[in-house]
Amino acid sequence: MIRVHVFGVVAIVSLSIGVFAAQQPPGRAEGPGRIGGSGIGAYPARPPAEPAALERGRAVYGTNCTFCHGADTRGGDGGPSLLRSSLVLDDKQGELIGPVILAGRPDRGMPKFALTAEQIADIATFLHSFRVAGYDSSRNQPATIVVGNAAAGQQYFASKCASCHSPTGDLRGLATRIDNPRMLQQLWLMPGSVQGRGVPPPSNSTPPRARVTLASGETIEGEVERLDNFSVALRKADGTRASWRIADGRPRVEILDPLRPHRELLRAYADADIHNVTAYLATLK
Repeated sequence: MIRVHVFGVVAIVSLSIGVFAAQQPPGRAEGPGRIGGSGIGAYPARPPAEPAALERGRAVYGTNCTFCHGADTRGGDGGPSLLRSSLVLDDKQGELIGPVILAGRPDRGMPKFALTAEQIADIATFLHSFRVAGYDSSRNQPATIVVGNAAAGQQYFASKCASCHSPTGDLRGLATRIDNPRMLQQLWLMPGSVQGRGVPPPSNSTPPRARVTLASGETIEGEVERLDNFSVALRKADGTRASWRIADGRPRVEILDPLRPHRELLRAYADADIHNVTAYLATLK
């Protein structure tokens, strides 16, 4: 089964790695990722992937990387192809890919990901399962990613999402406003990751909030009006403003992330959950 988890917030998220433009010539691989010492990319011979690791890698990649790099690693919405990346070609078990995943490439729009060493190794196994040339089964993409059970998705939504979202409230007409299923899936998996791609901000979006803890232990919460390395200013619930200078890490400022529940659930979704919820959201016309 091909997993097309394009919304994986988020990426997902771009492993912004250089891509070789040259066509692969025939030849014998001499050194990792090279043919005849010419520097032209070609996957080196690798042992067959362990099936369980391959499936785990497919799942982690599908959730976190597909939207930017494509389900078949040949590039997606905003991310380059990884198929002929010199870094991927030279990587063996994630030792080169891992630092890029963990640190991100903020200069190219790729966030950092808090993945374990085991997850990175599994992603590497998945990436190394592709051939530079040929017609591997990964290229046989389904006609649509809406393949789940909408009724099951509605039940999952009611148990996990209904405390914050409503199909007759903030999500009313969602599938009409966002008629691209891939974009829709990315939006609910990783909210905020598709802004600037023709998706308007949510109708119930609010300014970021923060909690300031003073030396006395008193805490003040409010909407962030200004925050930098030297000062913080909040608008409190009663409309009044308060500001403090920041020195030596005091007062302590904590950003209150409204998307934290989404980020925590991202690690808990089963494959079927993602397909089913996407199928259900696609019915909210």
